[in-house]
Amino acid sequence: MSAPATSSLSGQAAAAFAAYRSGETGRMSELVSLLTPALWAVARSAGLDSAKAEDVVQSAWEALVRKADTIDDPQAVFAWLLTTTRRAAWRAAGARREEPLVEDSPAPTPTPETIVLDEDRGLRLWRHVKALSPRCQALIRVIAFAPTPDYAAISAALGMPVGSIGPTRGRCLAALRAALADDPAWSLS
Repeated sequence: MSAPATSSLSGQAAAAFAAYRSGETGRMSELVSLLTPALWAVARSAGLDSAKAEDVVQSAWEALVRKADTIDDPQAVFAWLLTTTRRAAWRAAGARREEPLVEDSPAPTPTPETIVLDEDRGLRLWRHVKALSPRCQALIRVIAFAPTPDYAAISAALGMPVGSIGPTRGRCLAALRAALADDPAWSLS
C-alpha cells in the first residue's frame, strides 16, 4: 500500500492516524486539531446546541481511540469520524424530542439467509469500490455516508475544487455501476 497523500485534509488525517496507530501517540493531538472543526460542523448541523455538540464530538474522539485498531485503512478515518459524529448527533437530537412523531414498530428480524446475503452484497460492493481509482475511492467513501453531501466540506477534505465534485461523483458512480453490471454475482434483490 502506498503512503497516504497528505495534500488534502483527508490525506493529512490519514497520515496522522497511521502514525498514531504506529505508536506516535502525540499525533492524536494533530488529528484532533485537524478534524474537530469539521466534526463540530456536522454536530451543529443536526441542530444541537454548543454543549450537546461538544459532547457528541468528544464521544466521536473517544470512540476512535477505543476502535482505532478496527479501522483497516487510515484513508477511511475521516469518513469514519464523520459518520460516527453524524450518528451520535442524530441520537442526541432525537433524545431531545419529548414524544416520538410516529410510533416505533419493531423492525422485522432478518433471517440468517438475509444476513449472509446482505453481508456478501456489502463485501462485493466495497471490493468493486476498491478497484476504482484512488480519487473515486476517496470520494465515494465520503459521500456514501453523507445523507446530503456538503460539497464545501468534501472539497476541503479531498482537496478537490467544489465545481468538479458533482461531475467526478457522476463519473465514479457510473464506473461503479458498470463494474457491478459486469459482475454476474451482483444483484440488488
